[in-house]
Amino acid sequence: MLQARVKLIVTGDDFGYCPRRNQGIVECFLAGAVSNVSLLVNGSAAPDAAQLARRYNIPIGLHANLSEGSPVCKALKKNSSLLNKDGFFHGKMGFRTVLAKGLLKMSEVKQELTAQVDLFRELTGHVPHHMDGHQHVHVLPEVRHVFAQVLEEYGIKYTRVPIEPGLHSCAWIEPPLMDFYLGVEKDSLDTVDVFTRHGIRWADIYIGLSTMGKNMSVSNIQSAMDTAVVAFATKENSLMTQFSPQHQQSRTVTIELMVHPGYPTIPPVGGCGEGPDDFSQSGERLHELQTLMNPELQSYYKTRNIQLCAFKDL
Repeated sequence: MLQARVKLIVTGDDFGYCPRRNQGIVECFLAGAVSNVSLLVNGSAAPDAAQLARRYNIPIGLHANLSEGSPVCKALKKNSSLLNKDGFFHGKMGFRTVLAKGLLKMSEVKQELTAQVDLFRELTGHVPHHMDGHQHVHVLPEVRHVFAQVLEEYGIKYTRVPIEPGLHSCAWIEPPLMDFYLGVEKDSLDTVDVFTRHGIRWADIYIGLSTMGKNMSVSNIQSAMDTAVVAFATKENSLMTQFSPQHQQSRTVTIELMVHPGYPTIPPVGGCGEGPDDFSQSGERLHELQTLMNPELQSYYKTRNIQLCAFKDL
């Protein structure tokens, strides 16, 4: 059996959403519980987040947002297909509905993504080390092509493809949420070829749907990783033996664990232009923070020889 060495990227999403999110993510980074962050440049505390990343040398990428709050591109702040009647993005499900109806202009999607990369560079002083999509919008039909073009044009090498091994057998995920996750998985499977053609890379294994919010626990993270690594190693081993029975050496497996730690947002502070959402105000953010900082999880990483790193280290 192939023995896999594991490099784990623990990405704290929604950096910049509010000061309490920033505080929680920084605490996790300093405790060795998060190794990488994803910045919402239209978040109310994005400039503060960028300063914190500089101060503490936190590896940072862009969490491209087309679904929550306000655009950063000035030309799109009025009369844009990306906006609802109230002048904000259409929302997680609203964006998908409008896209399915063919009402989104991909030229405007590209304009906004480009503006977000430019603002990221302005805030941090560099191009994102990686770029993914808030609420997984980057793997949606049509959007995936524009997203890939933007990454290629800016030379951004890494993204996220949310296909989680073992997702189908996670009985604790409630049916409406599982339906959404299965939609994300299908969109991601359809995106692989597009991103590959543009020379974009991502971690070998993605985990983060089955372990989100209240569903996060030390045992859930451990079993998700163990299951995924064994499945990946078995697949790799069988491919190797087909081509060369002697070629059964160990290799490094990269995993991205998507997390959302922080302290609950207190309205009206926070959000991306229209105030904070329910998830950000719930105790689920704090639950993730406490789970990630649990010494039991840290010792699991040590016993499994799991090395935390960031996309820029790959």
